[in-house]
Amino acid sequence: MYIVHVHVHVITEAIDHFIRATVENARHSLQEPGVARFDFIQDQADPTRFILVEVYRTIEDADKHKATVHYGKWRDSVEDMMAEPRVSYKYNNIYPTDPEW
Repeated sequence: MYIVHVHVHVITEAIDHFIRATVENARHSLQEPGVARFDFIQDQADPTRFILVEVYRTIEDADKHKATVHYGKWRDSVEDMMAEPRVSYKYNNIYPTDPEW
């Protein structure tokens, strides 16, 4: 498994638009065969901060995701909503083991 956490900080005025665009992207992403999980969460203390928790079966599946129409649409539509550039962190899976997914 290949796991990515994307940290996003949006401008206050864009929160609702960002949520709508990201939910649409997440719904389409979950239809990709290489996507095991795609969570979208919002910070309780600071509602302008979000994390996307993306779990791919392989690193190649993450690359395929970035080539989809829905990802491109999301990336382009939220670019001006960012208070700062988004940051992604890559992780290796420990538990549950890959076959247990």
